[in-house]
Amino acid sequence: MMLVDSHCHLDFPDFAEERDAVIQRAVDAGVAYMVSICTRVKKFEPILAIAEQYKQVYCSVGTHPHNAEEELDITAEQLLELAKHPKVVAIGEAGLDYFYDKAPRAAQAQGLRVHIAAARRSGLPLVIHARSADEDMAAILREETEKGAFPFILHCFSSGAELARIGVEMGGYISFSGILTFKNSQDIRDIAATVPRDRLLVETDAPYLAPIPHRGGRNEPAYTAETARVLADTIGVTRDEIAQITTDNFFRLFTKVPDPRKAG
Repeated sequence: MMLVDSHCHLDFPDFAEERDAVIQRAVDAGVAYMVSICTRVKKFEPILAIAEQYKQVYCSVGTHPHNAEEELDITAEQLLELAKHPKVVAIGEAGLDYFYDKAPRAAQAQGLRVHIAAARRSGLPLVIHARSADEDMAAILREETEKGAFPFILHCFSSGAELARIGVEMGGYISFSGILTFKNSQDIRDIAATVPRDRLLVETDAPYLAPIPHRGGRNEPAYTAETARVLADTIGVTRDEIAQITTDNFFRLFTKVPDPRKAG
């Protein structure tokens, strides 16, 4: 059984003192690969260094919506140049976060569109952060897809059913985190049950959002297995089947990551 944590933050200080052990625990839990996600282009080098150090780790390059105003000078060309590195397999995370509103909404939208341009031109998947911004996110996805399709993933999905439907309609994938396991997340499980199986992914968003039974503590990539277990129950398949489904989907979307199952 192979799982992939499609979204974590291994560069965060939460892991600094035991990163080797964290990655080993993930491997022991069946998590063969982890994608460590960039939140500031200007702090990209440490993220890349971690990806270069561990064969199981890949990374993205991009600006989180919280930091959008700080990095309005980042261009699609700069993202594309950094994305040439073999360990950089995605663009982002970028998006809209109206829950915290840490950056002006216009800056968030501007940054998102720059990242979309980079994803469209590179063919790398755009990791999209969407929180409390369903209507505007749906509008941007529609507008930008009309200009030309681009691969994307709605990560750590906690939005409404309509955004999930539109995301799939636009060709996107939906990734579920530990939120899926929370007792008060039946609405998210109901949405997960409607997502086509060929568009499902799992992630941790570690160190945040540890799934049950680890809720309240630090999350880590090994716990991908807990979210996968709940997703399997939600859509009515076995744990081995959900591992196969989500791993197949990962390699279909993250085309730059070599699929070891095809080696030789």
